[in-house]
Amino acid sequence: MAPQVDDGGKQDISVVNDLEDSVPSDPDSGDRGEESTIDTHAQPGVQNIEAVTVAWTTNALVFAYVMIWLTYFVEGMLSGTQAALNPYVTSAFAQHSLTPTVSILSSVIGGVTNLTLAKILDVFGRPQGYLFSMLLATMGLIMMAACNNVEAYAAAQVFYTVGNNGIQYSLSVFVADTSSLRNRGLMQAFASSPNLITCWLAGPISSGYLNGPGWRWCFGTFTILVPAITFPLSALFAYNYYKAKKQGLVSKRESQRTVWQSLIYYCREFDAVGLILLSGGVALFLLPFNFYTLQARGWRSPLIICLLVFGIVLLILFAVWEKFLAPVTFIPYSLLLDWTVLGACILSATLFVSYSCWTSYFSSFLQVVNDLSVSDASYVVQTYTVGSVICSLAVGLLIHYTGRFKPVCLYFGIPLSILGLGLMINFRKPDQNVGYIVMCQIFISFAAGTIIICDEIAIMAAASHQHIAVVLAVLGLFGNIGGAIGLTIAAAIWQGIFPTKLAEYLPASELPNLLTIYEDLTTQISYPVGSPARIAIQNAYGDAQKMMLIAGTAVWAVGVVAVIMWRDIRVIGIKQTKGHVF
Repeated sequence: MAPQVDDGGKQDISVVNDLEDSVPSDPDSGDRGEESTIDTHAQPGVQNIEAVTVAWTTNALVFAYVMIWLTYFVEGMLSGTQAALNPYVTSAFAQHSLTPTVSILSSVIGGVTNLTLAKILDVFGRPQGYLFSMLLATMGLIMMAACNNVEAYAAAQVFYTVGNNGIQYSLSVFVADTSSLRNRGLMQAFASSPNLITCWLAGPISSGYLNGPGWRWCFGTFTILVPAITFPLSALFAYNYYKAKKQGLVSKRESQRTVWQSLIYYCREFDAVGLILLSGGVALFLLPFNFYTLQARGWRSPLIICLLVFGIVLLILFAVWEKFLAPVTFIPYSLLLDWTVLGACILSATLFVSYSCWTSYFSSFLQVVNDLSVSDASYVVQTYTVGSVICSLAVGLLIHYTGRFKPVCLYFGIPLSILGLGLMINFRKPDQNVGYIVMCQIFISFAAGTIIICDEIAIMAAASHQHIAVVLAVLGLFGNIGGAIGLTIAAAIWQGIFPTKLAEYLPASELPNLLTIYEDLTTQISYPVGSPARIAIQNAYGDAQKMMLIAGTAVWAVGVVAVIMWRDIRVIGIKQTKGHVF
């Protein structure tokens, strides 16, 4: 769908944009009151948020972003702490068998539920979807704090993952709703800036609780923190919605439908058939990438083949439904075929394929090959988070002033990623100073910050405000698919190269311990640095890492093509949002 060009606005409606007077006006705009006109063709949730941004004040807008920042801060602490506590929780029950399967299920379910949440945000409203996610996350945390066995903890993980993912996704939609396309990259980067702090907090917080009151109290603390920090933002949007309603900005919606008619109506508005086909197809397609290691015959297992086939068939049926049969489409078919949208989705998948290839076993590599402690290895790993956030802020500011995102991604982001990964092929092997690895990490992190911001702006620039929530969910979905593919590639390389090279390099006296060394990181680092066995393990790591990095670098050829597919849209002058926005 073609982006809408700014055609001016009502003089008493101020847009928080220091360069608004430089935005070209449409000479055919006619009526100058369109700034406060709500798009009556959009779904109710989109109409409501447009009414809110017209009705609220600049102070309310600033308060909203303060609460968004604080919510990202708490969510960042929670995500890191939960990941750190996970092995201690399962160890407390001395039952690990179910944990990998449930982690896979919660990951896949969390990856596809944002598709449903996108429609909740569009049909019912932003605050409603946000509150729903908050309730699920809080319910999951309560269950995690109170669980008495690993099965209950597994069920809690599903609720927590869906809710936590939904909160962060809803926040990204809020940012898109309350910022101009020109400033959106900068505001998205600002919203994610708490990661500069929270990436260092997970370890101390989890250690403090484990050495003190215990992990249950940690989840109990977040049970209070999450609703306390998320509710004010939802209340702010709800208050300003009623304010807009009093001002007559929201058209009255009186329904005389019966319960059955309402059910049919919402199934139609949600595109329930399309949503089921897409969610089911993606879930069935993703499961084999995680489950194949649990099958004796791997990819040749009948179960894995069936999951893949049915997943692909459902995705094909989804495309047919959206093209020919859907009364209200989940996403317009023309948008699905838009080169910019398609390129953005492919780039998102490429980024996660590459990342999953090179980051797999990275922490273990640092401990075994570079002899770093767990804490020092985590500091090196966090270079990626810190660098990407810092660079995303700079890129957001650059897009604000230039209005261009395609050249930034094509001539800076992707080449820098290829450079960092290419150098890492040489430096991520035995007998190399860890400082060179940190240098490569900085290059890769700056590239990632650039690519992520430009990719989001690209797909949103190609869509109207009506479809912002859906295209962001689809973009995240492609990232989820890319991550699954990348992890599969990394696992295949590791399983195919590391044990073979280990058997080749190990001294004859250590060959009986081959399986233990292969499977256990603790055993690997137990051999003294400089001993024949440790050198053999380090060389095997280096050979496996080299192939992973080659795969992670080669896939960027697809990324280059994806960016070339984009239209070179100049975001200065594109109008998507209304009222008081950044």
